[in-house]
Amino acid sequence: MHIEEMTLPGTYLITPDQIPDERGTFYESLRSDALESVTGVAFRPQQINYSVSRRHTLRGIHSVRIPPGQAKFVTCVRGALRDIVVDLRIGSPTFGEHQVNELDADSGRSVYVPEGVGHGFLALSDDACICYVVSTAYVPGTQIDVNPLDPELDLPWDCPETPLISDKDAKAPTVAEAVRAGLLPRFSKAGTP
Repeated sequence: MHIEEMTLPGTYLITPDQIPDERGTFYESLRSDALESVTGVAFRPQQINYSVSRRHTLRGIHSVRIPPGQAKFVTCVRGALRDIVVDLRIGSPTFGEHQVNELDADSGRSVYVPEGVGHGFLALSDDACICYVVSTAYVPGTQIDVNPLDPELDLPWDCPETPLISDKDAKAPTVAEAVRAGLLPRFSKAGTP
């Protein structure tokens, strides 16, 4: 497996080594020990979530307040999606910047999203399914939502039609509004809030 840091500190793209044969393909998707050796952060899964979406569904940008915080290991297990992470950590050298990756079931690529970084995706296929392996269990009232269509973020969703978006996400604050409301975490030199 290849683990490479992306442009946002603490975010990583994981590409598995696939072993194909006449039966199909095998690969390791997540190895916490390998991830920890590269990131320096222990990732211990506490909950696994799945989200199934039809084509042109836009979900995000989501994060979790600290505490409790929540790191995510996201993988597209069916179909394809455009995955975007946004640095929401105040004081980060890349605050407000984003990273785009195409994730699909065939490649098995995954993205590690550290605490304080927002995440969203656009479904590129019908019946796309994303898996979130997360470091903390869901705690009501700790969700951070940022509007995925915030003009200041100008995220490259590149959707050929009006995306299907929840009322909650459409009404979420912009990054500037979230800063003013004191919703976003601070960045530490170690790369974690």
